[in-house]
Amino acid sequence: MKRDSRLSGVLHVLLHMAEQDGPVTSEVLAKAMATNPVVIRRIMSGLREQGHVRSEKGHGGGWTLSCELSKVTLHDIYMALGRPALLAIGNRSESPACVVEQAVNAELDQAFAEAEAVLLARLGEVTLAALNAGLQERLAARGGRHDLESVHAG
Repeated sequence: MKRDSRLSGVLHVLLHMAEQDGPVTSEVLAKAMATNPVVIRRIMSGLREQGHVRSEKGHGGGWTLSCELSKVTLHDIYMALGRPALLAIGNRSESPACVVEQAVNAELDQAFAEAEAVLLARLGEVTLAALNAGLQERLAARGGRHDLESVHAG
């Protein structure tokens, strides 16, 4: 089963953007994330609708953060992405009339719901500022800032 890494990816992009002094184009972000600019624009549109980023067209345009990192949580970003599935496992549903499958699925449904509630609560506790602080510690240990256009090269 393929994992949905949009949350991780968009958080990655947002931290790159936080390091920039001006707008960053979809093309530059896509190159850094090894994806297509269309994918970046699609993901960023949900963030723009929620007021987390803004875009400027034309020469010198691109994406910029439009939020205070300390006021936006990982849960906020998760919601802006449209609430992608949090768990990669699910119930067997080949025999819905089977009482064994029903019993198993009932218990798993409860466990999955409890696990998601814990995860969502934790996402609500972590801000973009906290993520950025972790980035700054790592950058300091490596000797300073990074260049977005070459940090993922090679």
